[in-house]
Amino acid sequence: MAGIDYVRGDATAPQGKGVKVIAHVCNDLGGWGKGFVVAISRRWPEPEQEYRRWHRERAGNDFALGAVQFVQAGQWIWVANMVGQRGMRRGSKGVPVRYEAIDAALGSVADKALELGASVHMPRIGCGLAGGEWPQVEPLIQDRLVARGVPVTVYDHAA
Repeated sequence: MAGIDYVRGDATAPQGKGVKVIAHVCNDLGGWGKGFVVAISRRWPEPEQEYRRWHRERAGNDFALGAVQFVQAGQWIWVANMVGQRGMRRGSKGVPVRYEAIDAALGSVADKALELGASVHMPRIGCGLAGGEWPQVEPLIQDRLVARGVPVTVYDHAA
């Protein structure tokens, strides 16, 4: 079984050929403006626009922890807005990451990647503003994506 490919670079400029899904974690408050999402918005307006609409119309859709919204951002690029963070970090009130929500969302990402014949690209999801720990996130990626044969590349941003 292949593992996760770790590279230095920008996850919004994914390497390789073919269809690519860029997966990242969003909060459940409809907030978009800090962290990795800023880089996404600099490249494509659609993921932010669709996420904000999805949150605004949440009474009539599936917006919730563990849900994923797939937005086509280019001919070969899809962005997976994964709701895996409860609220936002404020003071010392604990971390907003929700591993069970990320786990569920990654299952949906795997389904979509297999449907599209795509590879999945991401930063170290859940470990920035969400406050998660990579040793808890990495096994979820292994179980949900790699074990199903989905190629995964994790990007560590070059300083």
